[in-house]
Amino acid sequence: MPRAKQHAATLGGTADDVEAQFYEAMQAGDLDKLMACWADEDDILCIHPGGPRLMGSGAIRAAYEAMLAQAGSMTLRAERLRKIDSLTSVVHSVVERINILTPQGPQDVFVIATNVYHKTAQGWRMVVHHVSPGTVQEVDDTSDMPQVLH
Repeated sequence: MPRAKQHAATLGGTADDVEAQFYEAMQAGDLDKLMACWADEDDILCIHPGGPRLMGSGAIRAAYEAMLAQAGSMTLRAERLRKIDSLTSVVHSVVERINILTPQGPQDVFVIATNVYHKTAQGWRMVVHHVSPGTVQEVDDTSDMPQVLH
C-alpha cells in the first residue's frame, strides 16, 4: 500500500484532528502525511503569502515539496484558533507562529491562516489553506471595528 494511502487510512476524527495532523506533518517535513490531510478533489485550493493560487493536489504537492526542502531549521505552531462549524464544513482561522533561524539568531514570524475543511466520504479533509503575509510581531485580533479594506 502506498505511504500516502496508509496515512489517509489512519487520518480521522474531527476537522481539529486533521488540522493537528497537518501542522504535525509540516513540522516533521512529512509530505505524504501532509497531503493525506487534503481532500481528493480537483478544486482544492492553497495560497501562500506572495504566491499564486494553487489549484489541485499536483500543484499543492509541488509547492509543499519545494517549501519543505527549503525549510531547514524551522518550527511552526498554529495558535489562537477561531472556528466556524457546520454539519459538513468547518472554517478555522489561526495565527501561525513560525520560528526561523536568521543570521541574527532565532526569530518568530507570524502569519494568519484560514483553513477550510469539508466532510468527505473519507472523513474530514482540508479543501482550502490560505495564508496572509506575516509580521515580525504577534498579530492582535480586532473585532466590531468598522473597516473598509477594498
